[in-house]
Amino acid sequence: MPPPLSDESQLRLLRLLERNPEASQRELAAELGISLGKTNYCLRALVERGLVKARNFRNSRNKTAYAYFLTPQGIEEKTRVTLRFLARKQREYVELKAEIEELQREARRVAGGIDQLPMP
Repeated sequence: MPPPLSDESQLRLLRLLERNPEASQRELAAELGISLGKTNYCLRALVERGLVKARNFRNSRNKTAYAYFLTPQGIEEKTRVTLRFLARKQREYVELKAEIEELQREARRVAGGIDQLPMP
């Protein structure tokens, strides 16, 4: 069994489904930058976990297609994943900001103390 989706991938997929439940798997795959097979696998996993419900409908070409709707559980999971993702990005931001500041100090020292580097 393949590994579970990362928080980032799961969040992106849930957000796409929330915005456009009638998107085809091909459209979702293109938007996510992953293969059609992986998209199918991810959607099936979300359906099995009860986070997404798939319903048949007729599309504009009169072909049977699926619409994917977030269930109440899916909305709760999307919220939890969003909070985890946001916390991780905020930690990364703080670390990156500190690294940039250190690099700027180092560059000024190397440049002989001349303060020619722009400050944010």
